[in-house]
Amino acid sequence: MLQKDGFFRNRRDDSLRQNQPIAPAPVATNTPAPSFEVDKKADERKESKLVVGPDIKLKGVEISDCDTLVVEGRVEATLDSRILEIAENGVFQGTIAVDQAEIRGRFEGEITVRQQLVIQATGKVSGKIRYAKIKVEEGAELSGDLAMLDKSASAAIRENKRVANA
Repeated sequence: MLQKDGFFRNRRDDSLRQNQPIAPAPVATNTPAPSFEVDKKADERKESKLVVGPDIKLKGVEISDCDTLVVEGRVEATLDSRILEIAENGVFQGTIAVDQAEIRGRFEGEITVRQQLVIQATGKVSGKIRYAKIKVEEGAELSGDLAMLDKSASAAIRENKRVANA
């Protein structure tokens, strides 16, 4: 439940603000206008990250332009991303194409991992699984149609993604 203090102001706060004097704006002088330099870091693309928290259910969506998806709740979707992380209590159902995936929770559906798929001891993966490299810890559950991507197919998938993003 939301608390008024965090997101909504109390009416008492508004009455206090109305009684406070407002400082006058500074008077302009004959100083030159500030010059703005272009910040190169601002031009660089920031990493986009989506976290689906515990007890959150996201259903029937297509997730794109997401560098990292962290699933702590439940997601039923289609995903094309760089990195997928499914937490121990997380569940993902759907179709995924990613560079890297680390699964501690549960995945059901079709997954294509262009670089490395890591399934931790608590992970359960089922469905159509395609990967370039795989690491499965003892205790993990893995079932379905498994196949290793050949190097030319993996390179073609990466190249198609690069062309589509350009």
